[in-house]
Amino acid sequence: MRQDSWWPVWLAGQRPEVDPQPPQTDIYKHFIRGDGTGSKAVEAGGVAAEKPNLTCAYQGQAQAASPTSALAQTAKDPSKLSDPQQKKVAKYRAKFDPRVTAKYEIKALIGRGSFSRVVRVEHKSTRQPYAIKMIETRYREGREVCESELCVLRRVRHTNIIQLMEVFETAERVYMVMELATGGELFDRIIARGSFTERDATRVLQMVLDGVKYLHALGITHRDLKPENLLYYHPGADSKIIITDFGLASSRKKGDECLMKTTCGTPEYIAPEILVRKPYTNAVDMWALGVISYILLSGTMPFEDDNRMRLYRQILKGKYSFSGEPWPSVSNLAKDFVERILTVDPSERLTAGQALKHPWIISMAASSSMKNLQRCISQNLLKRASSRCQSTKSAQSTRSSRSTKSNKARRVREKELRELNRRYQQQYNG
Repeated sequence: MRQDSWWPVWLAGQRPEVDPQPPQTDIYKHFIRGDGTGSKAVEAGGVAAEKPNLTCAYQGQAQAASPTSALAQTAKDPSKLSDPQQKKVAKYRAKFDPRVTAKYEIKALIGRGSFSRVVRVEHKSTRQPYAIKMIETRYREGREVCESELCVLRRVRHTNIIQLMEVFETAERVYMVMELATGGELFDRIIARGSFTERDATRVLQMVLDGVKYLHALGITHRDLKPENLLYYHPGADSKIIITDFGLASSRKKGDECLMKTTCGTPEYIAPEILVRKPYTNAVDMWALGVISYILLSGTMPFEDDNRMRLYRQILKGKYSFSGEPWPSVSNLAKDFVERILTVDPSERLTAGQALKHPWIISMAASSSMKNLQRCISQNLLKRASSRCQSTKSAQSTRSSRSTKSNKARRVREKELRELNRRYQQQYNG
């Protein structure tokens, strides 16, 4: 997460001619996003506590919506509301700057993190729905996220990347008005649909790769690509995929030093070179896409272990297999695509541009089996979700008598990585 940078209020279409100056150094502290325990956001959609979950609204927007009349009558006294969701809406509406509420009608609280809230809103004049992320910038972590996301979103305009529409700033808060993606998470859609083939997988990956290629061309590395951050724009079958959540992104201008040193990401998707704290490039995004591709084709994780040290050792060795269902039904070309991205040596890993030219992607799996993989993938995804849910409950119970502050969690993780480095740095460099 990143530290404070203040931007003037700007509207879509009123972009500065010169990009804002990118950070000269990678100022994140060592931070790996956790496994999703102990977070209200996780309960809604499996997202780390430090980031609000934009997708929880897509699992029940009808129930979450609150009537405008109720808000108007009870904004000053939330206790008069009988519905808990309406009380939350009224509570957070009262916190919003009058400039925001004069322009947007707050409809529902759809996500929350340690220092941020996300609400679904409606533009009063156009009736267009948007999402507003309200970040508490009086907290260091909030300022870090705010800077990171604004530094990226002010620079980008791509069909497969979430768009920032407007920003409001106060002394203690920043309000980011963004596109509202209503189609849900990538894997939720796969579970819900009746069919999913390799051709469908290539369609998804084409969109994601196109967005990542665009980011990398601008000197932007996402650093936290994972399924939760890939959303469908709308519920229709023809919806595009959009990349979201740039809270851990690194943004540099073309020609600037491209090497990064910060230890950050989500454990199961983190690249080997980050784990051993070597200077790394945007190739770490491609490693994460390799993990996503593996899951997309099977519903299982290439690297998974409840023990972090064992998980990291698997990643450092690039130890995964194509065993179990539905891998016997997956084409060799699809497996080749995964193998060329899940390569431990970042210099041998495909770039986004090269991945887009892979025969499996170019042909849209034309030579692959058209076998429906949906049932097997869904079963594996649901089985894993159930297992993770039980693990989360157990972890929450275990932690009930001790501190769960994020700083303590980070120190534990740094200790893990120091131990990992002692054991594997020489082997990895050799």
